[in-house]
Amino acid sequence: MIPQETVNLILDTAQIADVVSDYVTLRRRGANLVACCPFHNEKTPSFYVSPAKGIYKCFGCGKSGTAVGFVMEQEHCTYAEALRYLARRYNIEIQEREETPEEISRRQHSESLLLVSEFAQKFYASQLSQPGEGRSIGLSYYRSRGIEDATIARFGLGWAPRGRTALIEAAAAAGYRTEYLIDAGLAVAREDGTVVDKFHERVMFPIHSVSGRVVAFSGRTLHADNPAKYVNSPETEIYVKSRNLLGIYFAKSEISRLDKCILVEGNVDMVMMHQLGITNVVASCGTSLTMEQIRLIHKFTQNITIMYDGDSAGIHAALRGIDMILAEGMNVKIVLLPDGEDPDSFSRSHTLDQVQAFISEGEKDFVMFKTELLLDEAAGDPLKKANLINDIADTISKIPDPVKRSTYVEATSQKFGIEAQILFDRISKERRAPAGPERAPQVQVQPAETPVWEPENRTLALAEQDLLSFLLTNGCNPLEFESDSQYYLGDSVPRASVADFIRDALEGDGTSFANSVYRRAYDAYMQMYDEGLVQEDIVRRLLDSPDRVMADVCASLSSQKYRLTVSAFENALTTTASWLVVQVPKAILIYNERRLHDRIDGIRRSLKTASEQEQLELMQQLVKLQTAQRRIRQMAGREKTL
Repeated sequence: MIPQETVNLILDTAQIADVVSDYVTLRRRGANLVACCPFHNEKTPSFYVSPAKGIYKCFGCGKSGTAVGFVMEQEHCTYAEALRYLARRYNIEIQEREETPEEISRRQHSESLLLVSEFAQKFYASQLSQPGEGRSIGLSYYRSRGIEDATIARFGLGWAPRGRTALIEAAAAAGYRTEYLIDAGLAVAREDGTVVDKFHERVMFPIHSVSGRVVAFSGRTLHADNPAKYVNSPETEIYVKSRNLLGIYFAKSEISRLDKCILVEGNVDMVMMHQLGITNVVASCGTSLTMEQIRLIHKFTQNITIMYDGDSAGIHAALRGIDMILAEGMNVKIVLLPDGEDPDSFSRSHTLDQVQAFISEGEKDFVMFKTELLLDEAAGDPLKKANLINDIADTISKIPDPVKRSTYVEATSQKFGIEAQILFDRISKERRAPAGPERAPQVQVQPAETPVWEPENRTLALAEQDLLSFLLTNGCNPLEFESDSQYYLGDSVPRASVADFIRDALEGDGTSFANSVYRRAYDAYMQMYDEGLVQEDIVRRLLDSPDRVMADVCASLSSQKYRLTVSAFENALTTTASWLVVQVPKAILIYNERRLHDRIDGIRRSLKTASEQEQLELMQQLVKLQTAQRRIRQMAGREKTL
């Protein structure tokens, strides 16, 4: 277990903006930072980070929390694993207390896969500096491709030796268990019981996660007769092919700065473009482009330029990617290299200025790209021309933004001399068409699972939520009642805080929250309040609590935009202090009215099964409660039952 003092150090050190910016591009908006939410698919930023409060909140999907909660959601890990992640990021040493065998096993497995992958990367890289095949074959290959030593070191490139157990033996000598090599996709267990290296006699390209950890490898053979030019790591607990991009860790900052990502196909293509000085480049890890990969890019920019080979395979790969990128609401351009060239060879034979100019001048939107690609073939053939126009219209239909769709329709209409309404009709039909065998549904990335909790008592839920929200946002603020207020106790009596006022109203009547999570949050708040902690520290500890259900609720209530009610508009120009002296007592009245309403509902249910004598007694209670309820509604200015 992690000692509490270490936990506190980690939580105090972690900066929410630093942690979130490892995954998405944050832009300043007033005192906050904003981005498109990393947890759900959106086109307009609704994800806010408050550095001052140390919290994040998405007003689209509702997810919220602190740095530790963000890591839990993004990395799909436990509370303890998130703390360890933050400790590594901020170089905080953890001296753990004794854990149970189950906790040790669960924690070590995922971490061991990452550690053994990082060991493998260092092992492969070390081969390049050792006498023998690593230097004579591996390093010679990199240099023959024009890859400089600094680039080799930056990307952690290496060489997998010819021997079938070289990595296994080195890992065993370093204390790594073979089972972790197998689980990480670095070794393969044969049917005869022997275990061999997954990669051998290949130059190695490590695949890094967005946060920079080695999660997999891509190995290239140097034998021309080998049918498997590239062998990639299998999917593992730490690596899902469709969700990773080669080079994303090294490119994300430049992608954000330039607001554009250049997508290439090959490993060496990506490396050489970076070496040339164009560092907003990623590669698709040897797989066809996926929606998950597109959404990974979307965290940093809305603009993608596909830079593929000019041969038939490159053209078809570009065509496949266009529709998916447009469907994600992003902007896509295509730049095809001259026939016989790829980004690797082109970057080696041209200067940085020449390549940048070629990209800038050669980028085409998808309408121009498809038109130039197919129009010559369709020349003089009305049927082929019609098919081309339909194909472009079908691609336009993938664009979710109606304004962008309309713009492309007008451009296509003018280019081909066809009525825009005909294109709109085709697009409308295409957008209404259900997914069929030939139209595979888009793969949706499911957001990380979060604890699900439903209030046990819905009658009281909103009223309890309001009171808890006042505590979390203004609990330590004094209530400055005027002398004509019924709550004014005189100048000689210290002013009550919001927390004191709410507690006196509830506990003086022997009341506690009916809903369990709200009650836990209330009790935890009051305990820290009594210990003398300031508001900011109380809220931070609640949001960082191991009770993640409670933490999630507190994060939502402490960061939500307060409901726009009539009273909120009426008090929009007042100070916070004058607003609180009106709204806090009113919230307590509403809470009491809800309690009466809950009791009235209970009596009404009891009447159905009560005896005649019991019914008479219950009716008498009902009349008294309803009278009290009406009186409270009048005091609160509420004319209707909530």
